[in-house]
Amino acid sequence: DIGFRIESVVDHNGPSNPRFTTTVAEASAWLDNYSRYPWMIAAPLVGLVGPLIALLGITGKRDSMTFAGSSLGTVGIISTVGLSMFPFILPSSIDWASSLTVWNASSSHLTLFIMLVVTLVFLPIVLIYTAWVYRVLFGRVTLKDVATNPDFY
Repeated sequence: DIGFRIESVVDHNGPSNPRFTTTVAEASAWLDNYSRYPWMIAAPLVGLVGPLIALLGITGKRDSMTFAGSSLGTVGIISTVGLSMFPFILPSSIDWASSLTVWNASSSHLTLFIMLVVTLVFLPIVLIYTAWVYRVLFGRVTLKDVATNPDFY
């Protein structure tokens, strides 16, 4: 598979313009980060081991083990993609130089600050609402619950 690599020096404080970097396509370039940073191999391993843990949890009818394995697998798979593609966020297959990276896809400091303030205001509201919903809807719905109360489900 063909991956991308940045050949030019990246100015982290420079303007956010993808045309200021030189990008080349090379075979297996997505694997370069794993040789440069060996600790990153943990992500694909977690992506493989997590579903196996979930499978063991399913066969043993252990819900918490199944949930943990499924969660680990999801985190591992998504992390593998992010770590493999870094620093590219949205690679362009038409024009390699137009690929968006971590550095040229960011917003201005003002925009990022406004987003931070909005997050600080609304994230607690969302978390409180989510906790309330989990408290109200906690527990399993059984056939007996549905049979005794037709409006239950």
